Amino acid sequence: MVWQTITFEENGGVAVLTLNRPDRLNSFTTEMHEEVSEAMEIVEGKADLRAMLITGAGRGFCAGQDLSDRIMSTDDSPPDLGHTLGTYYNPLVRRLRRLPKPVIAAVNGVAAGAGANLALACDLVLAARSASFLQAFCKLGLVPDMGGTYHLPRVVGSARAAGLALLGDKIPAETAADWGMIWRVVEDDQLMSEAMALARHLATQPTKGLGMIKQALNASLANDLDTQLDLERDLQRSAGLTEDYREGVAAFMEKRSAAFKGR
Repeated sequence: MVWQTITFEENGGVAVLTLNRPDRLNSFTTEMHEEVSEAMEIVEGKADLRAMLITGAGRGFCAGQDLSDRIMSTDDSPPDLGHTLGTYYNPLVRRLRRLPKPVIAAVNGVAAGAGANLALACDLVLAARSASFLQAFCKLGLVPDMGGTYHLPRVVGSARAAGLALLGDKIPAETAADWGMIWRVVEDDQLMSEAMALARHLATQPTKGLGMIKQALNASLANDLDTQLDLERDLQRSAGLTEDYREGVAAFMEKRSAAFKGR
């Protein structure tokens, strides 16, 4: 398939999706949303793709929505941004969170607005030391979207979430790591090699078990303890029936590396 706004490749069990509008800091357009959706269908449909890596081309990760799509004259009716969220952004967040495979974001530059929250919707975030994160919505009179008001208070706490959302300050990658927004910071020239090494490692692990870990962690944000304990019981029952669990136990007893198949 010929992609216009992204690149997509399959590399050793890893799906690598690169937002590819570097001249616009990889900001989202309708076409990009549609191509990302098509790439997600591939990842969802192929059992041999056992991890996903998302990054950006050029000097930025993603600057959020391309505002050139939002220019209005005084005679224009305002756009229905709720339609945009309901049609494109919200389904993408839900797909990333529900994907039963680990998703890594490699943030190679600025991640602003929906671009910052795209990273937060992934399971693990690696950021280049020169990267930065910015909740730019307040500077446009808008509300953080793409899950920003959901994820931010949970990863940095309510006080820092309010500061980020109400002030729109840009924070460097090291601060994001210190605040628990991201997994870790790596040197700029090592970002993609580190991210690919992590993705390839995850692609060799018990994929069904990792998917159930994601399911449990997602549910824990809303469940009380009793409900979460019941969910852990049910998921553990399912995990114990997988081929990978059998292989993991055998490898442990035989003191060898496990050869997980993702089944």
